[in-house]
Amino acid sequence: MAVIGVGLAGRSYEVRVGHDLLRDLADHAAPFLRKDSVPVVADRNARKHWGPTVEASLAAGGRTARWYDVAPGEGSKSWRELERLTDWLLEEGVERGDHVVALGGGVVGDLTGFACAILKRGCGFIQVPTTLLAQVDSSVGGKTAINSAAGKNLVGAFHQPALVLADLTALDTLPDREMRAGYAEVLKYGVLGDAEFFAWLEEKGAAVLARDPAALEYAVATSVASKARIVAEDERETTGARALLNLGHTFGHALEAETGFSDRLLHGEAVALGMVLAARYSARRGLLDEEASQRLTGAVDAAGLPAEISALDLGCSGRDLADHMLHDKKMDAGTLPFLLLRSIGAAFLAKDVALEDVAQFLDGELQAH
Repeated sequence: MAVIGVGLAGRSYEVRVGHDLLRDLADHAAPFLRKDSVPVVADRNARKHWGPTVEASLAAGGRTARWYDVAPGEGSKSWRELERLTDWLLEEGVERGDHVVALGGGVVGDLTGFACAILKRGCGFIQVPTTLLAQVDSSVGGKTAINSAAGKNLVGAFHQPALVLADLTALDTLPDREMRAGYAEVLKYGVLGDAEFFAWLEEKGAAVLARDPAALEYAVATSVASKARIVAEDERETTGARALLNLGHTFGHALEAETGFSDRLLHGEAVALGMVLAARYSARRGLLDEEASQRLTGAVDAAGLPAEISALDLGCSGRDLADHMLHDKKMDAGTLPFLLLRSIGAAFLAKDVALEDVAQFLDGELQAH
């Protein structure tokens, strides 16, 4: 098991990465559980696969799971579901000193974390991510949110978990498409700041996707350690350091919006394609050499992730996609910073990008390749 610390003043916590952690959930969570009854908010699929393991572990520790099921999909990150969940937590008698367990992917983690952030002005929660994407990204760092009519993750709060248990065994039941989508976020850590890790992924990526135990633990632990360093430096995204984690997301969120935040394009798939577009746009501006751009495209394609926007058959214009970006939560004083690349392993925040130029670039990508 790898243990990575997220160092925050007065609110530091551990991310534990390894196999069979759910089996010992009661032991890992014991310091945070004050009552015999433990509220567990779970993705329905995660509960189906891992509910019995959670119940058996808690029972062995003299505790009982109280379940709240969440339907899979982005539709659950809504005002209505937030209201229902907070009402249920209040009915369960959750107090400020209690901890709620979030079992599932990023949707459950985001929804539960936000509910815990606002419940009685803040109670604790434990992240138990069961998807690769959630293990390496959304479960770490304290960003919690729901979606609104205006866009994705525009209503939320920073609320750090007390503990993150990334059980790699849970990935055994993850569909291959979801595994690939999570791998996009793993690739991101190499692209934005670790050229050696990116090179390792070029060689070992297939083993990670095949769930080879050693390769998978190294990839997840390395990704978490990268995010932990950035979060510790810039928890609330005020200095620009944490913004690096949004590499591929500005393009990606626009693509998600255009596809209705649906299963037509998963978040990780959008991020993968977004990174390709960021690399190509960086090359267009003379910041990144063409060989590096093609290398990133090759790594995305080799992982079975979308590498060409034209293949999505969106039926929209570059202007349409750029308009979606106007709702990006990184907008500041009417301008939108973009994460671009100088090389693989060297991302930076550009504040001089004109959306009209981006729209023209996207028009070309929609018709090319």
